[in-house]
Amino acid sequence: MGDDDAAVTAGDVLVTLPESLRSAFKEPFGPVETDADALLADVDGPLIAVGDIVTYHFLQAGREPDVAVVDEHTKRELVDDAVRDAVVDPDVTVSNPAGALSNALVRALGDAVAADEPTTVFVDGEEDLAVLPAVMVAPVGASVVYGQPDAGMVHVPVTEENKAEFRALIDRMDGDLDAFWAAVDDA
Repeated sequence: MGDDDAAVTAGDVLVTLPESLRSAFKEPFGPVETDADALLADVDGPLIAVGDIVTYHFLQAGREPDVAVVDEHTKRELVDDAVRDAVVDPDVTVSNPAGALSNALVRALGDAVAADEPTTVFVDGEEDLAVLPAVMVAPVGASVVYGQPDAGMVHVPVTEENKAEFRALIDRMDGDLDAFWAAVDDA
């Protein structure tokens, strides 16, 4: 990435996760499941997968996510070739730095959720916080699933209650919250 790209990425950041809020992300935001088929039995609406390994497990179970958010990494390491070959075929690529949420990521999630076809969003950077805007742009009744390292897949049903919980977390982040919510509203 050239210097011009870095400047655009830095200017694109809407909010960042403050150190004081990191502990709020240690516990899963929903039930943890290790079996993709069992988790899929509880999915009725659109499925949004955040993470390469989660996406891979759904594909292995025969269910392509409606939206997949991937970055070719798991636990800060590159995924193996089998996972990369199965999940990384991006429809759109966005930049998103670690510990932050970019305008490009929020808007790409909104576009992907609204798309008629399954969409893979490739994140140049880190997708760990993508679960937050994913829940906010997804319709009630959707499911957002992300990986909990060394535990399994966390299923977050998109409900008004979960949207309110995530809104409260996001409102405690640092940055331009007005711009973040404007991006969500435009998504």
